[in-house]
Amino acid sequence: MNWITEIMEAFGYPGIVLVILIENLFPPIPSEIVLPFAGFMTTQGSLTLFGVVVAATFGSVLGALALYGVGVWFGRDRIYRIARRYGRWLTVGEQDVQRAEDWFARYGIWTVFFCRMVPVLRSLISIPGGLVRMNLAVFVLYTALGSVIWNLLLSGVGAVLGAAWPAVSRWVNLYQDVVIALLALAVAAFLLYRLASRRER
Repeated sequence: MNWITEIMEAFGYPGIVLVILIENLFPPIPSEIVLPFAGFMTTQGSLTLFGVVVAATFGSVLGALALYGVGVWFGRDRIYRIARRYGRWLTVGEQDVQRAEDWFARYGIWTVFFCRMVPVLRSLISIPGGLVRMNLAVFVLYTALGSVIWNLLLSGVGAVLGAAWPAVSRWVNLYQDVVIALLALAVAAFLLYRLASRRER
């Protein structure tokens, strides 16, 4: 991960925009390391916490828009075709897709907002937003609001603790691992439930 910190140190705010943009497109690059280090940089040079949060939020929105575009490009019809053709093996049929679409259409605004503060999902939530063609202005607004909170929290802690930012990263990485484990368990439980239901029918 040294190249990440080197980019930010070399290019300042534009480097933060670039790294956060990449982090949104490739979740394995953790904002949980990037943002505390960016906050730490505000104690060492000319960067300000306000500037770091603005740059990180701009990068977050750009990345979210790219994934929103993936959802638009992939398309609703293609999703339904996949569900019809492979639903038996995926345990996800057309009715399931329709329910998910209805749920996102009803709660999508708040889903986008809150998921911007959840590891992994903070990136992936943009794809269904594009899939259901959520109002773009509303999508950008709630993406930005959720991103501001997340970016301010992590970069602010990095600024406060200064050189202790690696300790912050370790704790946030632990939080990320717990969230991912819980999500994996939830998916596994859902798949087992669907398989059991199909066998009963």
